[in-house]
Amino acid sequence: MSHPDQKNVQRIGFVLIPNFALMSYASAAEPLRAANLIAGTDIYDAVPLSFDGEAVRSSSGIIVECQPLISFGEGCSTIFVCAGGTPQDWALSEGSLALLRRLARQGVRIGGISSGAYVLAASGLLDHRDFTIHWEHAPVLREAFNHLAPRQARFVFDGDRITCAGGVAPLDMMHAMISQRMGAHFARRVSDWYLHTAVAEPGAPQRGSIAERYGTHHPALLTVLEKMEATIENPLDRNTMAKLARTSIRHLDRLFADQLGASFLETYRAIRLDHARRLLEQSPLSIAEVAFATGFSSAGHFSGSFKAHFGKTPGAVRQRFPAN
Repeated sequence: MSHPDQKNVQRIGFVLIPNFALMSYASAAEPLRAANLIAGTDIYDAVPLSFDGEAVRSSSGIIVECQPLISFGEGCSTIFVCAGGTPQDWALSEGSLALLRRLARQGVRIGGISSGAYVLAASGLLDHRDFTIHWEHAPVLREAFNHLAPRQARFVFDGDRITCAGGVAPLDMMHAMISQRMGAHFARRVSDWYLHTAVAEPGAPQRGSIAERYGTHHPALLTVLEKMEATIENPLDRNTMAKLARTSIRHLDRLFADQLGASFLETYRAIRLDHARRLLEQSPLSIAEVAFATGFSSAGHFSGSFKAHFGKTPGAVRQRFPAN
């Protein structure tokens, strides 16, 4: 395949939000640099941007000099919002959100990397769209925008929207983008440049399997654990779970004790409390609302269980991560 000449340099903009995830940004921007080296000419121009044109600090403390989005946005074929951190970092002004909407109307393809999809959702750019977000931020997005349903995919292309879960998943996403433009063989050379020999499909899981996370391969136990993670707000009782797994309550209790070293109730509670902690850290929900969102009948019951599990109260966590 022939390579585009200098007139066809494709500019890809990365709008960096304070405390953005450096690995996510690098995993998306670096393949474009490698593509230029392999092509022997500039076929991509990766430009770091910010809403005000000021430098932006990553979550690891690295500072990246940026250009103003308002000046450079229209010249981009694609703009990715790259974020990390917490919703406090993603609380952008209406003017910033309006700028993203304006660029989208002008035909610029808009994407989100890691929690960047939250910013797109706040802009109204994900309504009636298929999209993904980093698994850690998915509960917060669903609480804030209950009409949206992110997929647990590594990346999703939906017309002029692209979303990616972040981490190393942008390597897979950029392989697909480069392949669309330059062909599969060229994209393979770029991936090989980074020793990225196992390119994942878009719908590949973001997290290790339940079997890997819990260290068990028993089919009945895996069925129950998967259902536990899916029914945090409305927990199911042991009898219902046993029927779902096609086993007896007694055998189910024995599986939890022998393979996980914890009871059915202890495991279920830990899953719900871990979810509650993420909501306290990342969502604007009140403590009472978090309690009900994680299946507790009262804020008092929730607070007691939370402190017993984490050694600190929900209020102490909320003080450290204040709601918007």
